[in-house]
Amino acid sequence: MWSGTEVGYGVIKASIVGATGFTGMVLTRLLSAHPVVELDVLTSTAQVGRRVDEVFPHTRVPGEYVAYDAQRLGDSEFVFVCYPHAAAHPVVAELVDAGSRVIDLSADFRLADPAEYPRWYGFEHARPDLVAEAVYGLPEVYRDKISGARLVANPGCFPTASLLASLPLLREGGVGRMIVDAKSGVSGAGKTPTEKTHFSSVHDDFRAYGEVGHRHTSEMVQEAASAARTAVPVSFTPHLLPVDRGILVTVYLCPVGDGDSSGAGGLLSGAELFELYSRAYAHEPFVEVRAAAPALSEVQRTNFCRMAVRVDPAAGLYKVVAVIDNLVKGASGQAVQNFNIMAGLPETMGLEGEA
Repeated sequence: MWSGTEVGYGVIKASIVGATGFTGMVLTRLLSAHPVVELDVLTSTAQVGRRVDEVFPHTRVPGEYVAYDAQRLGDSEFVFVCYPHAAAHPVVAELVDAGSRVIDLSADFRLADPAEYPRWYGFEHARPDLVAEAVYGLPEVYRDKISGARLVANPGCFPTASLLASLPLLREGGVGRMIVDAKSGVSGAGKTPTEKTHFSSVHDDFRAYGEVGHRHTSEMVQEAASAARTAVPVSFTPHLLPVDRGILVTVYLCPVGDGDSSGAGGLLSGAELFELYSRAYAHEPFVEVRAAAPALSEVQRTNFCRMAVRVDPAAGLYKVVAVIDNLVKGASGQAVQNFNIMAGLPETMGLEGEA
């Protein structure tokens, strides 16, 4: 459909299933400009027969949406699936079984234990074999496994920001619990407006939601335990910001046995904490550790995560403030980053500019 070439790399055919949501739209724009991608098939349920540049004029991408048909995608080496949770896994399984390498942007393969899906997502997983095979697509942790994977489970937007903000300290050990205070732009709620996400409800207002038991907690608990090599309780509270896009998280990392300031003397100094994070992310192309606390405007429409670290000796804990664009590093940009790794391409290819 559309193609580009880069010296030294062959053209790779890729398709998007469910291309008319916000993540599908950003992914279409990124892949259409990618130097070695030939964007093959774009599927939709509601927009069949319509042109991309008609539905999303600002993308200026040609082409037409078609109904999903696995056989039609047979020529695509890579397929990105942008279906909602519980709807994605049958399609993902069909595509993997047919020989495509799949990057799934839903939650259907993010949890390593199939028994967790009824609790967090309300369905019994039909493919525990693929759950076991899927690689959690956080490149800063699983780059080596991603490179050879048939199926990559793209992380959620809140877990991406929260885990990147926490991993260096979790790996050091001694974190007794995590408290994640997170704010997201309205695009994180998806393209279809609801009573709570309609412009009239969001404008000039600010609210918390999913205060206990939000689904993304499951990813944070899973990956925090993996990094710390022990269970770490996570309390996560998301909030809805009256802005289009972006996530800002403040993560409080409390040492084992905290509860008062008596253990403050055992904390790292501010300089030591900054050095720990700077060293951990020194070679990561999309993670930036800075002295000043970041704002959403610093990362919007980019694949970067920017963060600042703080020590609070009076409270005996650490604070990390991190920002990402929920549609880019929190979804479609990270999916392209994973694609680059899987395809043996430079990790930053197609992600250098704004999405």
